[in-house]
Amino acid sequence: MNLEKNITLVDAAQQRVNTWLEGNYDEETKTAIRQFLETEQIDALNDAFYQDLEFGTGGLRGIMGVGSNRMNRYTLGMATQGLSNYLLKSFPNEEIKVAIAHDSRNNSDTFAEIVADVFSANGITVYFFEGLRPTPELSFTIRELGCQSGVVLTASHNPKEYNGYKAYWTDGAQVTAPHDKNIIAEVNAITSIEDVKFQGNPEKIHVIGADIDEKYLQKVASLSVSREAIHRQHNLKIVYTPLHGTGITLVPRALQMFGFNNVTIVEEQATPDGNFPTVIYPNPEEKDAMKLAVEKAKQIDADLVLATDPDADRVGIAVKDLKGEFVLLNGNQTGSLLIYYMLNAWKKAGKITGKEYVVNTIVTTDLINRIAEKMGVTNYETLTGFKYIAEVIREQETSGAGTTYIAGGEESYGYMIGDFVRDKDGVASCAMIAEMAAAAKDQEKTLFELMIEMYKEFGFYKEDLLSITKKGMNGAKEIAQMMSDLRANPPMEINGSKVVELRDFKTGQIKNFETGAESKTTTESSNVLQFLTADGSKISARPSGTEPKIKFYFSVNEKLEKAEDYDLVNQQLTDKINAIILDLKLK
Repeated sequence: MNLEKNITLVDAAQQRVNTWLEGNYDEETKTAIRQFLETEQIDALNDAFYQDLEFGTGGLRGIMGVGSNRMNRYTLGMATQGLSNYLLKSFPNEEIKVAIAHDSRNNSDTFAEIVADVFSANGITVYFFEGLRPTPELSFTIRELGCQSGVVLTASHNPKEYNGYKAYWTDGAQVTAPHDKNIIAEVNAITSIEDVKFQGNPEKIHVIGADIDEKYLQKVASLSVSREAIHRQHNLKIVYTPLHGTGITLVPRALQMFGFNNVTIVEEQATPDGNFPTVIYPNPEEKDAMKLAVEKAKQIDADLVLATDPDADRVGIAVKDLKGEFVLLNGNQTGSLLIYYMLNAWKKAGKITGKEYVVNTIVTTDLINRIAEKMGVTNYETLTGFKYIAEVIREQETSGAGTTYIAGGEESYGYMIGDFVRDKDGVASCAMIAEMAAAAKDQEKTLFELMIEMYKEFGFYKEDLLSITKKGMNGAKEIAQMMSDLRANPPMEINGSKVVELRDFKTGQIKNFETGAESKTTTESSNVLQFLTADGSKISARPSGTEPKIKFYFSVNEKLEKAEDYDLVNQQLTDKINAIILDLKLK
């Protein structure tokens, strides 16, 4: 360290900086640290070294760069060594197999190679994709090849500075209890890079690609339930953008296999590029990210716009409203439409027997619950994350009840149709959304008109999300304090409507303030609070597990009698959400 300057780091950061400067780290890394010191970038050093990048229940995610709190060769290596150790303990005397995939982010391919080297150095057989692939295909591959685990290098829809590492278990789902906590313990036990086996064994690494692609796409094609409608509407005009990500590898082929032959790719965003040059955030939830695709759709008078995020597990869509203008649907709207369409199609085909079920998360619209109930289909609610949806499927499979999973989803633009993948699947979802649009057009309707029909039957549910970002070393403390304050002093009235029920998923307590009754949640513990009001509103607070944010979810509803009242009721619900936000002093 440069002792000639009065440089003060927090103690934890100082200790780690010294370890990295004195330890067996490469010279390029040490030079970068010295540069920070010489230019007195103290805040940057503190943030990069004040803690170890946390290996959470889903893996790692963080900004790329030098430091213990960053995504780099060393943090990846230590995480993979910990996972390797757990696999070796969990499957003694077995050939252990893992699959590895990566997205288009900067360094994802290099990071994937590092992970493969560490696994193989530990005697683990590695199936390594020849190039970038969607995350859902990684989940499928684990199941198809009988792997015990798998890893995908991606930061999903985060900004370009980020990368991540998602770990999967034997059923192709992200790890859940008890494996998640056990893996974390093994990762935390790796306290030095000297414990990491970086020198790979090429004989243990097997390259995979086209064969797996074909098997996966055949499974996707098997999901179709309206082949005749597609045959009649095969010329449906679809605009698709992969937002510089992995979707370009499989989404166009999936649409083609379903029978769609009029798909226009947004060329400016077709090439995989970790700099995401045409967008600020490569997130199909963002209006700006959808701009080029919507412009293309207007030019060619398209029926549907589809967009996937960099690892192709999320989907955003745009459709024509009653005035013929393109509007974006949010994740709750698309998810509800998918369930509405799938259940109706299954019912028409005589496939609803009373043993079918759908799954959604606790912060997803209650509209799905209402649709399922009327259709005679069971609806399960889980914590946020598709690993919990996969857990429900796993429990149903082992129960011997003979039940059939149809579909599931969550508000953050993720959907899973069928159970051959155990994570959200943007590839299959794109194909099924296109089929849904074709089936609607076959009845001379747009998807927007289909949505209005759904609202007229079940109620107009409107949801919104407010994310409050708290970056840096103190961000986590601020978020924790916000949740603590909400627990200590929960609102008894929100926007003039009494809070009738408080659900605390961390303590597992449900309190009904009208009856005084108390009950327990049916999920495992999670830092989520929900407030249900007398007028049917639902407000949820949840710190993000992957970003420095606290998220507030709002759901309100009203009757919709006539299609021509859509704009009026939509505005009323929008005003109601804004009033709730103001009342809770969130803006």
